[in-house]
Amino acid sequence: MGIKLRLTVMNFLQFFIWGSWLLTIGAYWFQNREWSASQFGVIFSTMGIAAVFMPALMGILSDHWVNAEKLYGFCHLGGAAMLFTLPQVNSPSAFFWIMLVNMMFYMPTLSLAVTVAYTSLKNTGKDVVSDFPPIRIWGTIGFIAALWLVSLTHNETSSNQFYIASFTSLILGLYAFSLPKCPPLAAGIKTKTMAETLGLNAFSLLKDKKFAVFFVFSMLLGAALQLTNAYGDTFLHDFKNIPAYKDTIAVKYPAIIMSVSQISETLFILAIPFFLKRFGIKMVMLFSMLAWILRFGLFAYGNPADGLWMIVLSCVVYGMAFDFFSISGSLFIETNISPQMRGSAQGLFTMMVNGFGALIGSFASGIVIQVFFTNEDASLNWQGIWLCFAGYALVLALIFSIAFRERWKLKIR
Repeated sequence: MGIKLRLTVMNFLQFFIWGSWLLTIGAYWFQNREWSASQFGVIFSTMGIAAVFMPALMGILSDHWVNAEKLYGFCHLGGAAMLFTLPQVNSPSAFFWIMLVNMMFYMPTLSLAVTVAYTSLKNTGKDVVSDFPPIRIWGTIGFIAALWLVSLTHNETSSNQFYIASFTSLILGLYAFSLPKCPPLAAGIKTKTMAETLGLNAFSLLKDKKFAVFFVFSMLLGAALQLTNAYGDTFLHDFKNIPAYKDTIAVKYPAIIMSVSQISETLFILAIPFFLKRFGIKMVMLFSMLAWILRFGLFAYGNPADGLWMIVLSCVVYGMAFDFFSISGSLFIETNISPQMRGSAQGLFTMMVNGFGALIGSFASGIVIQVFFTNEDASLNWQGIWLCFAGYALVLALIFSIAFRERWKLKIR
């Protein structure tokens, strides 16, 4: 089996796990368990809490002491155990702690998967800029496949979604040990400072104004990503309470409608090298922010009937909104740092996007929605919510256009 195919399988399974429950856990929480909205906000924050320190920690370990593919495998095996346990708990507090441990295992695998892929490709003479995006597409396809499986088998509100994710995580955990060896590149290198000895030198990137601004805005864009993950599926489920919409396809199969977002990703991933070569990282990041404005604005005025086209179009622009800062960001880092800090630098990026960004998105959105957009009957003012989020993305784009001056463009052979 060639290296590209092996990495393709890895990416497919990596995101199949997440797609099995990420967009449908809200439906399980509210429709099955009938637990409160405030408690759900805390559950979703586990991704952010875990991503604040685990990706960076595992990145340091992979740079200095442990093979990246082995760490990757152990993390997925631990996640499989936690996902299997989730449906068996009967209280929100127990659910929180088990989900937190699960995310402590899963979040580092996002950056470890990138480290394994980049290392394996470079070790076999491949070009990560041109060869990685077509491989990463299969992660998105895996996410879509999981969404469709869960939706078509009517498991959006069922605990079976966690068993599906658990089984896939077990398979990937075992498969990881067959991947090419990715030894620590910084092992044995003499260090000059305590920070280098402890593997913390990636944090020195924050002293560079270019990287500092990049990481801050990556974090703020991570907050936008958290908003759409947390509320998108629930938004469509809520239309079932309106007689005119309760029998529409979007309400019956909201996960399938939301999967258009991931289908769109497959197209925009392939477009990344072209856009980075033609416009540079600043414009690509701005395109992402403008896409977030459209994403939220179209949700604000869409509905499952005559406004379905707006919801679908919102899902289409999501591909640009997500890929143009997530994957482009990882390539920007890879081509601007030394290989010896590859794992820790990618872990730092994951920490900013899925750690601090997710925490900001979870807690701030929960407070804003509760205070400003919750009606007296406990229903939600979805149009106000989405317009508020669109305003956030607009302000972000305006500030970024002034603050970030990097003109870096990819050199594609």
